[in-house]
Amino acid sequence: MANIAAKRVKREIKEVVKGGEGSLKLEVVSNSWTDLLGEITGPPDTPYEGGIFKLEIKIPETYPFTPPKVRFITKIWHPNVSSVTGAICLDILKDQWAAALTLRTVMLSIQALLAAAEPNDPQDAVVAKQYIENQQMFTLTARHWTNIYAEGPSGVWEFNQKVQLLLEMGVDEHKARVALSTYNWDVEDATEQLFS
Repeated sequence: MANIAAKRVKREIKEVVKGGEGSLKLEVVSNSWTDLLGEITGPPDTPYEGGIFKLEIKIPETYPFTPPKVRFITKIWHPNVSSVTGAICLDILKDQWAAALTLRTVMLSIQALLAAAEPNDPQDAVVAKQYIENQQMFTLTARHWTNIYAEGPSGVWEFNQKVQLLLEMGVDEHKARVALSTYNWDVEDATEQLFS
């Protein structure tokens, strides 16, 4: 990694640590300044509240002139995050990047995205459709995923029962949860999709 990028990353990690936000953490993985592990907590008054979300952050050689590559490692149900790959649709990670931005800014922006989804510019069309058409079901589903994958507060008990039903049919747990989430927790529709 170029010396300028390594110095900048070291400084930015210190900035996150000194920033005092208990909601952000950043650490180096495998003694490489190009591989970082970020952690954000779900913002209050959102379905993500109380969850701890891990981020994979890859620093390119040309940093800070090109943005870091960031994706969720923790599975999340959000219109601007792929429920499959964790890819994030956020302008500052693409065409709105500026060298003056920092890793702390990126993490705070991702955290803000959790509180203010942009369903008209989705990364995950299925989640965005649910967000637009059935806000209550979206909130319950996002809360459930936060409980299961991000150590969040207890989810909807009925959802766990429905996942268990599909597990008893031999379906993989995550596939069962994705199918149920996609079909608004309707077991019949989810089963039909899984076994068709």
